[in-house]
Amino acid sequence: MFEGVLPAVITPFKEDGELDEEGFRGNIEFFGEAGVSGIVPCGTTGESATLTFEEHKKVVEIAVDSSRVRVVAGTGSNNTREAVELTKHAEDAGADAALLITPYYNKPNDPGMIAHFRTVAESCDLPLILYNVPSRTGINLKPEVVAELARIENVVGIKEASGSIPQISRIIEMTEDEDFVVLSGDDNLTLPIMALGGKGVISVVADVAPRRMVLMVEAMLQGDLATARRIHYELAPLARALFLETNPIPVKTATGMIGLAAGPLRLPLAPMSEENEKRLKETVDHLGEFR
Repeated sequence: MFEGVLPAVITPFKEDGELDEEGFRGNIEFFGEAGVSGIVPCGTTGESATLTFEEHKKVVEIAVDSSRVRVVAGTGSNNTREAVELTKHAEDAGADAALLITPYYNKPNDPGMIAHFRTVAESCDLPLILYNVPSRTGINLKPEVVAELARIENVVGIKEASGSIPQISRIIEMTEDEDFVVLSGDDNLTLPIMALGGKGVISVVADVAPRRMVLMVEAMLQGDLATARRIHYELAPLARALFLETNPIPVKTATGMIGLAAGPLRLPLAPMSEENEKRLKETVDHLGEFR
């Protein structure tokens, strides 16, 4: 059910800092026309850390109302009660699944990690996708823990952004008998992750070049490695440029460059340096033909 390309969409703001609802709906239409499998609002790329609870819920509701493809709502928190509340809201709003980041800052032990996700899973019937990104959270979701969580009926997959190919390989190996998918959480590693058995990507690059990313992932799903490899290298400069600074600073900047709604960042994020913005624009302009 959850495979292919799912852009981790930005949250556009107006110049006064308020949510740009009309612009967000337009962006969602753009992704639907590009052939993606779904969208992921309210993730890290959507500046979820600086959204109020009311805004977070509003963004999910707009996504569900506007999207022609699946909506995987970011509902994670380092507060289990908050994660439960946001996940139940996403289910009530009509989302197709929820994306749950590991509890950041708290750094729970393995039993605490398992209990956190199990509590959220038992609070709803919504399919849940785990999200492992140690560089942002300070904690790694171990393959053994993932394998145990995969046995929970509505835990259906993981967005893996550890950057460790051996770890990702081990997760796929340990969950092969479960109804469980591994999705890349790192655009640079999508091709090798899919070569190991991953089923797609929750993508930052797809915010800017969704059609090309869809073609690459479809090629991998069909076993056409030569085509996938060619597109991978076409998109590689963009994948690097979108991480010149902390995500989502570059991708929100690039989204505005291609004419989508973007607007300002929210503090504590600040605009890119002039030098990096120039490098980003050169890359986006050069790859225009591939979008």
